[in-house]
Amino acid sequence: MGLPLPKIPFCLLFLFILPLAKSASDYSTLVYKGCAKQDLSDPTGVYSQALSAIFGTLVSQSSKAKFFKTTTGSSQSTISGLFQCRGDLSNVDCYNCVSNLPVLIDKLCGKPIAARIQLLGCYMLYEVAGFTQISGMEMLFKNCGGTNVAGNGFEERRDTAFSTLESGVASGNGFYTTSYESMYVLGQCQGDLGSADCGECVKTAVQRAQVECGSSISGQIYLHKCFISYSYYPNGVPKRSSSPSSSSISSPSGSGSNTGKTVAIILGGAVGVGFVIICLMFARSLLKKHDGKIRMYKQFHAFWCNISLSFYGYSWLYMCSFVQITETRWLLKD
Repeated sequence: MGLPLPKIPFCLLFLFILPLAKSASDYSTLVYKGCAKQDLSDPTGVYSQALSAIFGTLVSQSSKAKFFKTTTGSSQSTISGLFQCRGDLSNVDCYNCVSNLPVLIDKLCGKPIAARIQLLGCYMLYEVAGFTQISGMEMLFKNCGGTNVAGNGFEERRDTAFSTLESGVASGNGFYTTSYESMYVLGQCQGDLGSADCGECVKTAVQRAQVECGSSISGQIYLHKCFISYSYYPNGVPKRSSSPSSSSISSPSGSGSNTGKTVAIILGGAVGVGFVIICLMFARSLLKKHDGKIRMYKQFHAFWCNISLSFYGYSWLYMCSFVQITETRWLLKD
């Protein structure tokens, strides 16, 4: 008959689950807002009802589609609206992204006759009947990185990547992303734009990026019907995560965009270490009541560290080393 397996305290079982939690993705980061200057005149509340219906429909559809356009109301109270998610977002992330937009529109714009909110992963817009239309090629927003890249064939690499993007997005269902010699580019057209118009829109956005951003290390150009972004990584484009929710590539070194993730990792590690110490103190109180079980505990600890290392990498090896020191001081001294 084999030795009985040690009973694992619930707190240690919970600890195994902690590393599975993912940090929040950046797809819900605000890029820009566009709010019409004229507010809705709505004494009877008919526009508010139509707007609520539009928002409800768009959010509902975002769980199963990356783009959806609809119209509600009648006569002069008609309101049109649409949403679009970035092409590499999963359905769950698309829904989570779009779900934020009605609240943001109300918070940032109020109730104007037209509004558009752009996040990194999605956007939503609405407009009442009769609102002045603008060209699909009109630039709504630009963002150019503060660092300039001089020489080293930067312009040639960027323009080659842009050329690939122009041809790829038109033949890739309106969304395309690729990398070329340390340059990462992404482009997307509005979902109801035809291939030819999509190609022209992206071409215009590329030309605006070349003029507006020049030799900037990164840039984003948002036109009314399409957008593009590019980033130059001197040390090579980082590998993309296999997780759909982390599909976007981080900004180039020096941009500071990873600070929040670093802080989250440090805090998570501190919480994990503190939790281990609490569990060990609990285990110590149990072991004192059962003479001869310390060797079994050591065996369990070794097993736990090996499993943790296999699943979660070398960061957990360091935690196991810390735990071992703690055991020596608090558990094994008896």
